[in-house]
Parts: sequence; structure tokens; C-alpha cells
Amino acid sequence: MDAHPLKLRVRSYAAETPFVRSLVLGVEDGPVPPWRAGAHIRVSLPNGGDRPYSLMALPGLAEDALALGVLREEASTGGSQFMHALKIGDVVKASAPVNNFHLHEGPAPALLFAGGIGVTPILSMAAELTARASPFRLHYAGRTQGLLAFLPHLREVCADGLSVHYDNDESRLDLAVALRGAAANAHIYVCGPAGMIDAVKAAALAEGVPADRIHYELFKSEQPSSLDLPFEVEIRSTGQVVGVAAGQTIIQALEAAGLDVLYDCRRGDCGICQCGVVAGVPDHRDVILSDDEKASNKVMQICVSRAKSERLVLDL
Repeated sequence: MDAHPLKLRVRSYAAETPFVRSLVLGVEDGPVPPWRAGAHIRVSLPNGGDRPYSLMALPGLAEDALALGVLREEASTGGSQFMHALKIGDVVKASAPVNNFHLHEGPAPALLFAGGIGVTPILSMAAELTARASPFRLHYAGRTQGLLAFLPHLREVCADGLSVHYDNDESRLDLAVALRGAAANAHIYVCGPAGMIDAVKAAALAEGVPADRIHYELFKSEQPSSLDLPFEVEIRSTGQVVGVAAGQTIIQALEAAGLDVLYDCRRGDCGICQCGVVAGVPDHRDVILSDDEKASNKVMQICVSRAKSERLVLDL
């Protein structure tokens, strides 16, 4: 089965900030696949890999098009450089939409937090909540003015439901105040850097929000693969030892060795690939496990996490 069945042609692009570019892509050879707020596609890169980008419900977007927002990374491994170099008429391949960051159903209100490029799925959530006539407030935070992408679109979608915060002035986001202003039954959604996600989770739990009403998705910088060291994985059930190269995930190494592995998101945020650790020390890079689970070194997400030890023995 083709992992990248969509053929997308660039229709337009715009510099939303000095570092963020929006892309509108038409779907070739078929209809736009159905998707909901929080969904992403994985765009195929020239180096053989791919990179996930959240779909955006931009106001006025044509029905036969998809919109993405792309941050240009200083330490890019190729994804953001490639996406920022695309021109009108260029064609890329992409996966069908996948959604691991669903909006809740029903009338309960929502409290949305976005940081940096994490605004892309949050914008779509605001658009869907507006269409539903469901109550929500969106807090969008950034370092300084001029660096927050898609503000005009958000103001059109959210109207009075948008609060903008800058770290360098009196508008700085106060999570405790924001959370105390939310309805008791509100669902919390946050997307942005890991530090922001951790802060929102901790503040929400401190305010008594049940964990099952706190939803998050991580947008992390691309990391140079040269920082990853090779290691070995031993399969407990068979004793087979598989080498994991620098820049290669455990899942990729296991599949290359002919093993069938269960997984979905490949970003460390769905939990499907979780497996037990019998021996060795994982290098946890997911956003699923709690701090206590990570400290125990008894489980790991093998789609993104690596090893601090020379070998991991996995319960597979």
C-alpha cells in the first residue's frame, strides 16, 4: 500500500512571519480526503523520509485544496528547507490525513492554547468549534510581536474568543488565570513546544482538571540525525539482535530485519507502538508517558525514542 497516495500541487504560498510559510495545495487526481480539526498529513521528502504537517482550516480555502503552515527550522534535516523552497506548480506526495489530536464531541466548552507553529491544528479546532457554535477561548503565545503566524485568520475565526500573549510585555500568558476562567467541564487543548505543553498540563492538573480532559500535541524542532548514536535492540522472545543506526528509528530497524511492528503516528503521541523494556536505558522522546513512567524505564515508544545504553532488551 502506498504510504503517500496523495498528489498535491502548490497553488500559492505566503510568508506569514519571517520564519513561517503557508502553503495552499490542490489535490490532483481525486477529491480532497475528509479530515477534521487536529489532523495532519505526512509530506514525502526527496531524501526518502517524510515530515508531518497539520492541516489548517483557513478562511476562504477552496474545497479542493489543503493548507499547511511550515516553520523554517535552523537545524533542519531537510523537511522545512524543502517545504520553504516549493514554488507554484511544484508537486509533492503526501499521506492521507491522520488524526491523533481529536476534538471532543458534544457541547462541552474548550480552552485552547497554542505556541509557535503549534497554532496550525489549534486554528482548525477554533474553526470547527465556531462552526458548531460551541463556546471556546484560544490563548496564543509567542516571544514577541511580529512572530505570531496566522493572526489575521485567527481574528476572523475567533472574533472575541482570541487572547494574544507576548513573553516580553505585560500580556505574557498567565496559565493559572487562563485556567481559572474556564468552565468546570471544559476540555483543554495545547499544541506547541514541549515546555509549553508541560506547563499547561501541570497547571491544568493543579487546577483539578481531570487528565482525560487535557489533550496535547507536540511540535518539536527537527533534530540533526548526527546527534543520534547507534545502538542494539534485542528481542526478548527470540533473542534476535537488531542494530539501530544513527538517524534510524527502532521501528525502521525492526522492519528492515523482517519483523512486523504495530505502530501508527511515528511521532510519539499516540501510544500504539509502546512496548516493555526488560533491560537497558531508553532515551525517551515521546509525549505520551508520564514522568514516573519514563523514570521507571519499564516501557517506551519505539517510534521516536532511542537508547542511552548500548543495548535495549525489548519485550517483543
